[in-house]
Amino acid sequence: MSKIDFKKTLRHLYSSTAKDFEIVDVPEMQFIRIDGLGSPDSEQYGTAVEWLYSASYPIKFISKEENDRDYVVPPLEGLWWADDMDAYTRGERDSWKWTMMIMQPDWVTPEMYQAGLDKAAKKLGSVPESLRFESFAEGQSVQILHVGPYSEEAPTIARLHNEYLPSNGLIENGHHHEIYLGDPRRTAPEKLKTILRQPVRGDA
Repeated sequence: MSKIDFKKTLRHLYSSTAKDFEIVDVPEMQFIRIDGLGSPDSEQYGTAVEWLYSASYPIKFISKEENDRDYVVPPLEGLWWADDMDAYTRGERDSWKWTMMIMQPDWVTPEMYQAGLDKAAKKLGSVPESLRFESFAEGQSVQILHVGPYSEEAPTIARLHNEYLPSNGLIENGHHHEIYLGDPRRTAPEKLKTILRQPVRGDA
């Protein structure tokens, strides 16, 4: 049985250059998603991410055993924003809002999700209210690869919003999106790779 790696089959969504911004068309996909507020160093954030993986891995094993389709669990992704976006760029983490998520293959059904969720609940307890399985579409988006610590993303994000979008007649059409290609537990901060993505539309 071959194992699908979506970072390769969907390379245009899970890879990018660190030199220039590029425009991609992001199709509708399905995700396990969970919402929260506060710093990514907080207990709430850590628990949220644990729930995502604790449901995603059983779904992968169900897919392999029942559908004869194996795959690498896709990377963790996050949508980030704040009521005052300056608080986000200034790094005022306690006011950050987020939706963390992991993409699920298009053959994963609500029944498979529920089976994976049941296995996660046996391990972690009561299911968080915001944890859900749903489709999500971004459409036209601008993205770039950031290499280095998460704390050093701000200049690139500022350049995207203050220079690239205005000069190309584009405006924001959704939340700031990050895709984490490296594991901060195993990768040195200066080698971390993160896709920075911003859904956009024409400034008509």
